[in-house]
Amino acid sequence: MAGLDETRPFIPVGIAVLTVSDSRTLENDKSGDTLAGRVIETGHRLVARAIVPDDKDRIRDQVQTWTLDKEIDVVITTGGTGFTGRDVTPEALEPLFEKRMDGFSEVFHRISYDKIGTSTIQSRATGGVANATFIFVLPGSPGACKDAWDGIIKAQLDYRHMPCNFVEIMPRLDEHLKRGAAG
Repeated sequence: MAGLDETRPFIPVGIAVLTVSDSRTLENDKSGDTLAGRVIETGHRLVARAIVPDDKDRIRDQVQTWTLDKEIDVVITTGGTGFTGRDVTPEALEPLFEKRMDGFSEVFHRISYDKIGTSTIQSRATGGVANATFIFVLPGSPGACKDAWDGIIKAQLDYRHMPCNFVEIMPRLDEHLKRGAAG
């Protein structure tokens, strides 16, 4: 059964938050504020935060740079997951994924469906792993960010969460590279 094993220590991880928007600034970025606040309240380290416009190259460049930073274990983006012409975050980031996290999208949509019904299909939330860094691609609404963090990400980034969590596998995310180097 899922729950916290209080005999295990909490292990903080480094997280970067990226808002994808043509109109947001740090002063009015409610979704980024929501995520940054939850990261800090939970006890993790907010290592970086930025805003980039809805431009595939800029989005990809920022996230790729963060995946190469050893202080950053997780990147969470907010914005650009819809269907309008400017919504390009999945297209920018999915090519970086070495492994897709299909279950994240499925669980996110289940949680979202309970709150907004069929409107959840208007989000292309996704997730994956690149350069041994977990990447979560969220919609640009504060409500969606709350749902994703509270309903999925918070537990998976808590080493005490059982029966399993992402923190315990972080040291093994790049073992394919180590095997290749040894062979």
